[in-house]
Formats: sequence, C-alpha cells, structure tokens
Amino acid sequence: MGKKIVIGKIVNTQGIKGDVRIYPLTDYKERYEELEYIYIEGIDDKFEIENVRYKKELAIIKFKGLNNINDVEKYKNKYIYIDESQLRKLPEDTYYIFDLVGCNVYDEDNNLIGKLIDVIQNTAQDIYVVERLDEEDREKTKKVMIPAVEEFIKKIDIKNKSIIVHLIEGMLE
Repeated sequence: MGKKIVIGKIVNTQGIKGDVRIYPLTDYKERYEELEYIYIEGIDDKFEIENVRYKKELAIIKFKGLNNINDVEKYKNKYIYIDESQLRKLPEDTYYIFDLVGCNVYDEDNNLIGKLIDVIQNTAQDIYVVERLDEEDREKTKKVMIPAVEEFIKKIDIKNKSIIVHLIEGMLE
C-alpha cells in the first residue's frame, strides 16, 4: 500500500443521517468533490464518498453505507487520508508541503544551513521554518524563518531533498 496523505480532520457529525463535518487541511477544499473514496485514521478500509457539500469553512461528507449518526460518531477527531496516487498534479514550481519538509537547506555557497521542518502559510507568502544547530552550543537548535519568495528561494530540488536560498544580513540571527 502506498503513502497516505492527510487532507482533513473529522471534527463532528452533521445531523442524524451519517454525515460528518470535515475541517479541510488543503488549500483547495473543493477537491473532496473529485474523490471517490478516502481513508480514516486507524482503518485500512476505503470509505466511499456518496455526497459532498459545504458549510462555511467545512466540508460535509456522506459516506456510502453509513446512514445514521451512530455509524459515524466513532470517527470524530480522526484524520482523513488519500492515497498518494489521488494527489492533484501541481503546476510547475509548486510543491506539496510534505515534499518540502525534511529538505536540507543550503546557502548559495553550498553551506548547510539546516533542515526545513515546517511551512507557515499566511496571506502574504509562505514562510519556511528551518531548524539549524546553534553555532555556540552544538547541542541546541535554532529556528530560522525564511520567506518563500523568489528573492530568497533560488532552487528547490525535491528529488534530492535540497533547497538553495539567498541570505541577507541578519537573516540567520
């Protein structure tokens, strides 16, 4: 079985007919309409999607064969997943966060800065969070924030898990 990708979390039930409320963990919540099935955390079986609708920021999903609240109550607070093969193809120079996390980050002189451990998404631009060893105390780590903009991010190589960045004075402090 291939790699599973988290795309949401079941936060509650909806009504009494077996629908669940899902908080999307994706930039494109309408993607649920494209799916025929998903997986629920801790369960190997596929859950076929019968219907999808939206209420504010939530997706409301009805699964085939689950027809009352008692059938779905046990899935509250569980994450939902898709197979890697169900991922949407991204435009060139666009990456999934899970592909970026774990990449080694280097400066333009090929000096290792650290490892990308998180991506903070905000309205202006994404911020790459890089964990690096503290120069003075090699037992400690520091977190460095690098804006994910063309000025700073020079090259991303997912295959080799590396990112080349342009640093400006004070960026690593």
